[in-house]
Amino acid sequence: MTANARPGSAPAAAPTLPPPKRWTAALAFAALAVNVGFFGPIQILLARQAELVSAESKASVLALVAGVGALCSMVANPLWGALSDRTTGRWGRRLPWVLGGAVGGAGGLVLLATAESVGGMILGWSVVQVALNAEFAALAAAIPDQVPVDRRGAAGGWFGLAQTVGVLIGTGLAVSGGAATGGVLGGYLACAVFVVLATVPFVLLRRDVRLTRDERPPWDAAAFARGFWPRGFGADFGWAWLTRFLMNLGNALALLYLLYYLKDEVGLVDAESGVLVLTSVYAVALLSTVVVGGVWSDRTGRRRIFVMGSGVIMAVASAMMVAWPTWPGAVLAAGVLGIGFGTYTSVDFALVTQVLPAAADRGKDLGVINIANTLPQVLSPVVAAPIVAHLGGYPTLYLVAAAVGLLGATLVYRIRGVR
Repeated sequence: MTANARPGSAPAAAPTLPPPKRWTAALAFAALAVNVGFFGPIQILLARQAELVSAESKASVLALVAGVGALCSMVANPLWGALSDRTTGRWGRRLPWVLGGAVGGAGGLVLLATAESVGGMILGWSVVQVALNAEFAALAAAIPDQVPVDRRGAAGGWFGLAQTVGVLIGTGLAVSGGAATGGVLGGYLACAVFVVLATVPFVLLRRDVRLTRDERPPWDAAAFARGFWPRGFGADFGWAWLTRFLMNLGNALALLYLLYYLKDEVGLVDAESGVLVLTSVYAVALLSTVVVGGVWSDRTGRRRIFVMGSGVIMAVASAMMVAWPTWPGAVLAAGVLGIGFGTYTSVDFALVTQVLPAAADRGKDLGVINIANTLPQVLSPVVAAPIVAHLGGYPTLYLVAAAVGLLGATLVYRIRGVR
């Protein structure tokens, strides 16, 4: 072990020694597991299951299930992160939550696979969100635990790469597993197995910062509760939160009804396969920028210009969905979105780790930041459903998505402590 992860040591303000490459690879695989568990359902299975449960109100059912699940995620992620900050024992602070989250998430996917009603879908998806957010929170906090500041752009790139590949693999498992069983059962089971297996290498490495009982701070319930809110929107931490919230809200508005956009606006007959193709194009484009963007940002020492540029590119992709609502237009837009989001993912994560208020609360504070990822999933159905139904349909929806994301990218310049 390096000084970053020696037994019995309290977390340093900033690590100085980079972790071995095998740790980074195992971290990426574990993050891949989480994202397969999230995006296999989000991309295909939940929409298909909503249609099976209630074909006439499929959009409303999907919005309800996705919204409740996202609300659970919004609460669970900072809670698990805060608990991991205070976890003692020979396994370390983060590893117990990584393992427990993977097992619980897989169980939730199995439960969801058996759901035959709206209530069953809500219950199953809520379990998945609560459990997998324990793993996600612990993995995100492990990066500032283990990685020096000048290497975090690259680490964020690999973390973001795992998300993209997770979307691709999750979608593929959902489509192929569903085809094998003639419904959603096979897709959910395939995702559940993957979640567990891909987490195993990270757990077996047993590399973690350990906190002794004497080093754990006294419990203060009031301070704990206050810590779940961004600490002043005039501060760098608050502006980083708001930037991420708006960028993710724009992205969530664009993705929520993608399957239905292909069916109803583009007129694609096999829309589910279309989602898989678009996801593949998006993933390939993202691969070209997600790690390179992070490394480039590390070398220049700049973060904000990369976030701004990626926001402009993502807004262009959403506008293309309006101007060219055809299959070739959708494919091109997916590629453009991948280029923009790849750069944004790696650089924004590095930026966020540089404005965390306290080293001892990394898990909790990253959980608060992650609310900016999950709150848009709660709000996007509320915003998107009336737009699609009454305010101009899909063209208006994608224009709103472009405007919201661009606003978020612009606000990154309110962050003063990062170049």
